[in-house]
Amino acid sequence: MSGAVLAFWGQHAPVLSVLLPSFTAVALLLLGDQGGLSPQGGGHEGQRLAWRRRLSFASALLGLVMAAALVARASSGELQVYELGEWPAPFGIVLVLDRLSALMVLLTYAVAVPVLAYACGGWDTHGRHFHTIFHFQLMGLSGAFLTGDLFNLFVFFEVLLIASYVLLLHGRGGARLRMGVHYVVLNLTASSLFLIGLAMLYAVTGTLNMADAALKVAALQGQELRLAQSAALVLLVVFGLKAALVPLYFWLPGTYAAASAPVAALFAIMTKVGVYAIVRVHWVIFGIDAGQASLTVQPWLLPAALLTSVLGVLGALAAHTLSRLVAYLTVSSVGTIVAGVALFTPQALSAALYYTLHSTVVMAGLFLFVELAAAQRGVTGDRLQPAPQVHEPVLLGVMMLFGAASAAGLPPLPGFLGKVMLLQSAADLVARVWVWTVVLGVGFLTLLGLARAGIILFWHVQPADGANPAGRSARLLAAPWLFMGMTVALAAAAGPVKAYTDALAQQITDKRGYAGVVLARQGGPDQPTTRPYDGRRAPTAPAAAPSAPDTRQEHRP
Repeated sequence: MSGAVLAFWGQHAPVLSVLLPSFTAVALLLLGDQGGLSPQGGGHEGQRLAWRRRLSFASALLGLVMAAALVARASSGELQVYELGEWPAPFGIVLVLDRLSALMVLLTYAVAVPVLAYACGGWDTHGRHFHTIFHFQLMGLSGAFLTGDLFNLFVFFEVLLIASYVLLLHGRGGARLRMGVHYVVLNLTASSLFLIGLAMLYAVTGTLNMADAALKVAALQGQELRLAQSAALVLLVVFGLKAALVPLYFWLPGTYAAASAPVAALFAIMTKVGVYAIVRVHWVIFGIDAGQASLTVQPWLLPAALLTSVLGVLGALAAHTLSRLVAYLTVSSVGTIVAGVALFTPQALSAALYYTLHSTVVMAGLFLFVELAAAQRGVTGDRLQPAPQVHEPVLLGVMMLFGAASAAGLPPLPGFLGKVMLLQSAADLVARVWVWTVVLGVGFLTLLGLARAGIILFWHVQPADGANPAGRSARLLAAPWLFMGMTVALAAAAGPVKAYTDALAQQITDKRGYAGVVLARQGGPDQPTTRPYDGRRAPTAPAAAPSAPDTRQEHRP
């Protein structure tokens, strides 16, 4: 029996990772949700709340186990293609499991499980269908990371964005409604641009399958080449908005600061979807060996990334609330990640992905910490001004110190290791002066900003009128500590994780090998639709134009 289950899982692993949160969300809808019940509520609705929490959390844990299995499967170098409806690529919809998609699905669930545990402390009762929408969000994230088709990337973007609209407004409030309107309008505009970019790319390649498009773009010349390059720039605008790059980052600080703590923590993974899309499109399709379309966005991407990192940390220094400070640090961390992506070397991409793991879990933990500290400060909340002392200054102080040290990149935490890897990867490039200056300067300013906030929170205190038990739940305190524990694990396992990201970067650069697996069709319709990566080249690749010269050494932001 166990062998049959493992065989079934092995054959259908990619699609099961998308179907699990989808089926869970439907089941939660069938359970119903009246909303507004206190965490200690009783009666029939109280029982249904308990069952919703059990089902939701069990599904998230199972998803985490499945995601870990995906990473274990992908770590061997296997690239698995799942053909929906037995229609082969590029004509049918395919899900592709490789090292990058597996890692991002695992990161999604590593964030989701502690956040869900925190939300079950009471936030899930502040509105209706929290758990349902939460799992639709996981479905959209998993699908976006696993799809091998650009149009279905758009579809899954819309799924996760629609879920994020509802989650942002969960708990109600004027600030959330106001920022929610901005968030919806901007993302609807970005979705329209996304479709325009896809239409332009389809017009010159006749396909939206990533592997197929990567081969056909390399052969373009003349007007078709210019149209494809225009599509690349349009898609960069779209993904830059999702990732919160300059000048498209202005929506994020207010939106994340207005969201509830568990939603803001979950949104720490949302900007990484934009980064992931940049890697998939501008490394695989418009990467180094894309003929005359090679590195189309490089002159724009690296300056935008470095400027994002600088403006993000300056916004953190000027923030008047702790939530906006952490939101601006999220923007700054995205700039650091994309700077590694924009160097277009496997070593820099590997460093950027390692730093992605660190920054996501640290920022998620800091968003939860913000609410706990604000709850214990009474009516002052998270405003950076003197207030009554928090009731657990040692516990929260250590928590903030740990998060600040990791966010600033102090040794021996993974933020330090990730930045060292990034600086080493830029050592032989002309852009190293800019990269080193920005990365080191931003780290120093991040430390200053968090030190300022810590001094106000824990040293500039006023007499308290009475005890405030809010924010002292053991369940609530456990969630951010779990995120801090993940950062320790990332530092302790830096060697194996770096080996994985190194192999991941090499796999991403092997465009021909990727296409050879995705586009090959073995046997007839009775054959399994999953295939291991065996290093074969695409058998029917179009004749490519001569590759453009490698300009990485010559580029100056």
